[in-house]
Amino acid sequence: MPDPEPAMPSPIARVAFAALTAAAVAPAVASEPDGHPPLRIVVIGLTHGHVHGVLHHARQRDEIDLVGVWDPSRDLFDRFKGQYQLDDAVYFDDLETMLDETKPDAASVMGSTLDHRPAVEACAPRGVHVMVEKPLATTVEDARAMADLAEQHGVHVLTNFETSWYASNRYTHDRIASGAIGTLRRAVFRHGHKGPCEIGCSEEFLEWLTDPEENGAGALFDFGCYGAVLMTWFMDGERPESVSATTRRLKPGVYPEVDDDATIVLAYPSAVGVIQASWAWTHDVKETDVYAEGGSVHAGRWRQVVERTPDGGPVVRELPAIPDPMDNEWSYLRALVQGRCDVDALSSLALNLTAVEILDAARRSSESGRAERLSR
Repeated sequence: MPDPEPAMPSPIARVAFAALTAAAVAPAVASEPDGHPPLRIVVIGLTHGHVHGVLHHARQRDEIDLVGVWDPSRDLFDRFKGQYQLDDAVYFDDLETMLDETKPDAASVMGSTLDHRPAVEACAPRGVHVMVEKPLATTVEDARAMADLAEQHGVHVLTNFETSWYASNRYTHDRIASGAIGTLRRAVFRHGHKGPCEIGCSEEFLEWLTDPEENGAGALFDFGCYGAVLMTWFMDGERPESVSATTRRLKPGVYPEVDDDATIVLAYPSAVGVIQASWAWTHDVKETDVYAEGGSVHAGRWRQVVERTPDGGPVVRELPAIPDPMDNEWSYLRALVQGRCDVDALSSLALNLTAVEILDAARRSSESGRAERLSR
């Protein structure tokens, strides 16, 4: 079962709680082998590299019914059409027309981070739930506006992180929340890869990913968001007292407009979080280390963990897979919309509003050279 919502003292975060209990959309008539109807979804935008995941999932699994795709570029749609055998009938050149004619249960937003707010502005008044790719927004203003729309119209606005589906992260959270390893004192988050250019991201993806307005920053936002949301989760919703950040352009010839390396330090009364976000790793990295009074946990990708106690050597574990529907974003979204599970903390507006506050403060700190406090 999904983890319960953490306590969120932030006034900003409290805006989100009504949306977290929004009513589920009535199920369609058609039924699937598991006894539940497929989820009718539309895709808004095709420029995010993660769009391959949703199109592949929609093609391979019956639990998703792709009823519409909107992107201003018909040429871009045609490229995906051939790769994923999309029908011409699912393409729309007008977003509102697509939403009105297809009447989807939910929308997957696959444009730039700056596109998230306009997508929610179109979907929420029509009762369409929204899932965006991380992070939620480029600014606190946009994040708050989306939370207001979710509350006003009773829809879910969710943020998807690959690491939400890691058994290793959920195990680590459970070890902290249960008190099994004592009070958390330090956490270190390493996320990133060799760089979007170096790993071969598409031209349309790079165009906005390396734009400071469309992306919010460079690696600071692209990969700093992972540590921001995980640390907030581990700290049971507590906001840091201060945020300090430094950014670098290690490869200015490749990324002249945005940072490609960032270090963020989150200071709490009883703990410290260090976020290392980079487009300059030698390999793909998504791992976390937590150090508590009674032991430490290394959370690797997906199901790998290594534990230590103050007196004992490492214990390596290969965790069991997370059970359905919490093993992937689409099964989770379908179950949530159909009222079969609760909002999971990691995708919630509550945690992701705080994560955007942290990223915004980190951006300001990197510019000012001073520690920044979160807005009240």
